[in-house]
Amino acid sequence: MGCLYYFLGFLLLAARLPPDAAKRFHEALSSERTPGYIREYNQLSGWSSDENDWNERLYPVWKRGDPRWKNSWRGSNMRVVLTSDSPALVGSNVTFVVKLVFPRGQKEDADGNMVYEKDCRNDTGSSPDPHVYNWTAWTEDDDWESGPNQSHHNVFPDGRPFPHHHGWRKWNFVYVFHTLGQYFQKLGRCSERVSINTANVTLGPQIMEVTVYRRHRWTRVPITRAKAVYLVTDQIPMSVNMSQRNDRNSSDDTFLRDLPITFNVLIHDPSHFLNESAIYYKWNFGDNTGLIVSNNHTLNHLYVFNGNFSLNLTVQAAVPGPCPSPSHRPPTPTPSSLLAGDNSLELREVPDEDCQITRYGYFKATITIVEGILEVNIIQMTDVQMPVPQPAGSLMDFVVTCQGPTPTEVCTIISDPTCQIAQSAICNPVDVDMGNMCLLTVRRAFNGSGTYCMNLTLGDDSSLVLTSTLVSVPGRDAGSPLRMANGALVSVVCLAIFVTVIAFLVYKKHKEYKQIGNSTGTRGQGLNVFLNHVKVTFFPGSREKDPLLKNQPGTL
Repeated sequence: MGCLYYFLGFLLLAARLPPDAAKRFHEALSSERTPGYIREYNQLSGWSSDENDWNERLYPVWKRGDPRWKNSWRGSNMRVVLTSDSPALVGSNVTFVVKLVFPRGQKEDADGNMVYEKDCRNDTGSSPDPHVYNWTAWTEDDDWESGPNQSHHNVFPDGRPFPHHHGWRKWNFVYVFHTLGQYFQKLGRCSERVSINTANVTLGPQIMEVTVYRRHRWTRVPITRAKAVYLVTDQIPMSVNMSQRNDRNSSDDTFLRDLPITFNVLIHDPSHFLNESAIYYKWNFGDNTGLIVSNNHTLNHLYVFNGNFSLNLTVQAAVPGPCPSPSHRPPTPTPSSLLAGDNSLELREVPDEDCQITRYGYFKATITIVEGILEVNIIQMTDVQMPVPQPAGSLMDFVVTCQGPTPTEVCTIISDPTCQIAQSAICNPVDVDMGNMCLLTVRRAFNGSGTYCMNLTLGDDSSLVLTSTLVSVPGRDAGSPLRMANGALVSVVCLAIFVTVIAFLVYKKHKEYKQIGNSTGTRGQGLNVFLNHVKVTFFPGSREKDPLLKNQPGTL
């Protein structure tokens, strides 16, 4: 009887003790709950409810701040980067990419092993020798393969077995993704990706979490976790790139008058959800040019007045969607209806076709139109003659004309003939008063003769205009006036020296003939003989006309 009392007392005590309930996925993966947290979500394809049980024996759960995180990876803490390609149009796919960031000196090789590089310093010091940690060596042990509980260890946290495809043993990390009250498990390498379809996702910002486990003998150890915000919207995500020739800064939404502006619409659709959709672009440029409808994502527009203008763009696309009741079947847009304007987009029903929903995207901007330099031309090139010769350079003057207001700066870049290798770059402010005419002279120096490529730009606060030309710099040859004068001077000096030497030689010869001939003439006759000899020397053709030849005994 006493034993019965003890047994009943034990049952009553056990009834009062709280049961050791298994941990749920939402308890293991998410420790934070917002005030507006919703437990009920639409089902994601291939995902499971986070109300399922979590196997904490194989996958221990560590809270934030647990000191075991510091020793979960050899060398230093492991980091993970989680990104997405959102925003995503509802109905399209959004893709998440997770990438592990190993400590310095560590990497994963082609076989899935961790390689510790030689002499690589990290938080724990340097590794003296390269070391390879073979994750799969222990799993190939006969005892492990033949063990009775082997199949109970190659499982995910919810007990589902790993997929045994080719090379699965080289995949050493388990990724557990968690969003919208559901989870997805994946076995992988150091980088993995996962996609979800957003047809059943609530509009607005959502949170994706990922927890990464590594293999540790027969169990798993958490090494890192991360979260990222992604956005699901019912408006077509897009941006508009605006560009214009001669515009100095395209990011300030200030453009030039009388030059076309190129508007390029970039729709963000990484999953190619809109590839089969007919997309129409409706433009209102705010300058009383009316509504422009096009099926081309690129359009040029020219503003002819200065001022501020409001740009409005509406993008329309028909995408697949759920079919309503037959009495409320959505009509299909036609191109002809779009050309009529905003309020005349009449939609018609097309039987036996897939149901479609019309999605819209909007873009608004205020742009400023100002006057700017539209064109620049080099109309004349002149070689500058310097009074003092330049030993290794030449100066050239360039007469430049432009269309538009007076520039505030002029810049040149002188390069080789291919315009690839720059040799010099010079910028000068324009501080001359040109009145109503844009005309100025630019002087530049060149390193010797040859062919050069010169890029010349004129700029002001809003515009920057470029022109290029090939410049042929002539060499300084002997025909230049300065060198001709120097050559003539040298020739005169040489001629004077030559005449002096010849005259001296003839004079000495004349003195010898005077002694032999015993001339009784006067000194004036000797002078005449000297001059005649000079004449004979420079004008030999006239010797037979010289009467002094009759007095000489013969030709010397």
